Amino acid sequence: MNFTEFEGVIGYQFKNRIYLETALTHSSYANEKQLSRDCNERLEFLGDSVLGVITAEYFYHNLNHLPEGEMTKKRAACACEKSLVSFAKKINLGKYILLGRGEEHTGGRNRASILADAFEAVIGAIYLDGGLENARKFVLDFVKEAAAKQLSFKDYKTELQEIIQKNPAEHLTYVLVGESGPDHDKRFEVEVRLNSNVMGCGIGRSKKLAEQEAARQALELMGIKS
Repeated sequence: MNFTEFEGVIGYQFKNRIYLETALTHSSYANEKQLSRDCNERLEFLGDSVLGVITAEYFYHNLNHLPEGEMTKKRAACACEKSLVSFAKKINLGKYILLGRGEEHTGGRNRASILADAFEAVIGAIYLDGGLENARKFVLDFVKEAAAKQLSFKDYKTELQEIIQKNPAEHLTYVLVGESGPDHDKRFEVEVRLNSNVMGCGIGRSKKLAEQEAARQALELMGIKS
């Protein structure tokens, strides 16, 4: 794997390259090689939060004509799987991901969930290695482009949250209740719960898609057309 080449593509040179190696390591590769280091799932979690902060800050300073609700929807559109995949393809990220043989042979380099998660993991890796400013430099052009395109994305989670938060006594949670399928074709099952009551259950190729489907079902249950 040519990590130096990838650093040139993203315009950032790592001081501690283990962060980059981890960001590019899919779970299928880590399991197959029995690596001592993590796969990129924890970095993906971190990168998702870093992307959210950078996006929110950019919208706050540059879209000050928009109300909070509209900015929330735009931020969600920038961080949805469709957007993350388009970002990943711009840097040819699939070429550099370390995959197990099963994923390699079944088209994992082009699989949306793998590309989206790896892109967020790269953000997390840059943040840990070089801080928020370097992470911002890497991701901001993608955010600006996504905002300019006025991405259309039906964000059921935000719509549901906006309804529920009108009553402070109510509390929404998303709970992963099941996983199925081989590594190259995972399915995640997520329930959305209002207090202790299940309002919807979604199944998707990623946790994010499953959460969106669960929220859509909850809205449908409440009589709100999607």
